[in-house]
Amino acid sequence: MSAPLDSDLMRSFLAVADSGSVTIAAARLFRTQSAVSLQIKRLEESLGQPLFTRQARGVVLTPRGEQLMPYARKVVALLDQAAIALREKPLAGPVRVGIPDEYSGTVLPRALAAFDERHEGVQVSVRVGHSTEQMKALEADEIDLAVIYDWDYVQEGEVLCIDPTVWVTSTTHQQHLRQPVPVAVYFKSAWSREFAEAGLTRQRIEWRPAWSCDMAGGFRVAVTNGMAVAPLSRSTIPAGCRELTAEDGFPIVDYARVILLRNPRGTSPAVEGMAAMLREAFAPLGVQQETLPVARL
Repeated sequence: MSAPLDSDLMRSFLAVADSGSVTIAAARLFRTQSAVSLQIKRLEESLGQPLFTRQARGVVLTPRGEQLMPYARKVVALLDQAAIALREKPLAGPVRVGIPDEYSGTVLPRALAAFDERHEGVQVSVRVGHSTEQMKALEADEIDLAVIYDWDYVQEGEVLCIDPTVWVTSTTHQQHLRQPVPVAVYFKSAWSREFAEAGLTRQRIEWRPAWSCDMAGGFRVAVTNGMAVAPLSRSTIPAGCRELTAEDGFPIVDYARVILLRNPRGTSPAVEGMAAMLREAFAPLGVQQETLPVARL
């Protein structure tokens, strides 16, 4: 039976692979160059094959080294996640959070589930709805945190990210090439009229309402199945679909900020833990306010 791989050796392997240098990897790991070299040698002996090719200015991965990379990243990431989960102080108490429908099937489900699993003593309640509904719920003390869209850049709160709304079409059905263009619209929405629909009119795009609903999840269904093009947050574009660009004749609808609002009546460690989780979940989308103009169509 072969010996199991040592996770410490895997960390050294990743450090060398990412930096392309044993010397740089040693500095990052706060170890001597000889110690890191010895760890790489032990790992190669354990696997029975070389993982790096030594060159004059560093090292490069061999084919076997390339094969090991994704496994090493998964192992190290799981160990880091386990350490965080077991070392942090468990939270307890109720947390009520409101989120937009746009993110109920994309950015947040796994993050919310992970938070719920990590803190078994927390009773998480999620309210899915439009931004205006979330703000009313916050004022009525029905939720503790609310994630909303801010199209006019007037709402105070913590900016989680900027997630532009774009026109989306199915790569298979290409609804945007039809005349008139079939479009998904909201039943009752000032934003839909002032931003999405007005933008089409301004671009002199002949269009017709082909799909009407009140939730973004319905928009994703319409686009995926070839019923209509739809305005969706860029981060929520479904598989098999693509963003329509200015080259297609469809400009960006808006540069909405995603804002985190808090219940002014007070907070708790559990609520703050949820706020931190939301911040982490949206972090990959980025905040670039200085480079993004406010678009009113």
